Amino acid sequence: MADKVESAKTSVVIHCSDGWDRTSQLASLSMLILDSFYRTIKGFEVLLEKEWLSFGHRFAVRVGHGDENHAAADRSPIFLQFIDCVWQITRQFPAAFEFNELFLLTILDHLYSCLFGTFLFNSDQQRVKEEVQTKTVSLWSYINSQLEEFTNPFYVNYENHVLYPVTSLRHLELWVNYYVRWNPRMRPQVPIHQNSKELLGIRAELQKKVEELQREVSNLAMSSSSERASPTHSVSPVQTTV
Repeated sequence: MADKVESAKTSVVIHCSDGWDRTSQLASLSMLILDSFYRTIKGFEVLLEKEWLSFGHRFAVRVGHGDENHAAADRSPIFLQFIDCVWQITRQFPAAFEFNELFLLTILDHLYSCLFGTFLFNSDQQRVKEEVQTKTVSLWSYINSQLEEFTNPFYVNYENHVLYPVTSLRHLELWVNYYVRWNPRMRPQVPIHQNSKELLGIRAELQKKVEELQREVSNLAMSSSSERASPTHSVSPVQTTV
C-alpha cells in the first residue's frame, strides 16, 4: 500500500470485515513508512490516538480487560502484532525512529496493566461515558514527562524519507526483549534503556563540542573577512617646490 501511494501516486482504500482490526494495522504501518512525523515520539502517540483509539479498535474485547474467560473467541493480539511489526521496522532502520525499544515495551506493558486510561474500553464513546479523562491518567503524560528514557540516541530526522522494509521471513526476528525477557538466560546484564541514556549523554556532549567548533570557525571566518575588507591607509608624500 505504501508503495502504491509513493511510487504509483495512487489512492488506496483499506477496509477489513469490521474496519477496526486489520484496517488499523495496515493504515498505521503505511503511514509510519510514508511519513517521518509518525516516527517521532509525539507523532507515534498521535498515530495511535488517531488510527486505533479514535477509529474504534475494541481494546477491551481484544485484550480481555476484566474478563476472566481467557478462552474467549474475541480475544486477539491485534495491537501486539502491530507493535511487533513496528519493532521489526526499527531493527531494519535503527536511525529512522526517535523512540527506542523501551517506548514500545512500555506501551505494551500498560496495554495490559490498566494503570492508565489510554487503552481502556472499546471506543471513544465508552471512554467519554465512563469519564476516563477525568478519572485516570493518560499513558502519554507519563511518557512525555521523561522523554529522555524513551529517546533513541541514534535518531536522525530524515524528513520526507520513505522507508522500504524487507518483508521476507528470513529478515524477521524474535523480539527477545519482549517475549523472552523474563528468562534469566536471555536477559541482558545491563538494561537496554540504561545504555540508551548513556549514549544520549555522549551524543549531547559531542553535539555541544560540534556547536563550539562551529562557532569558532564562524568567528575566524568573520575575522578573516573583516581584515580583507578593511582599507589600507597609505600616506602620500608631500612635495614642496622652492
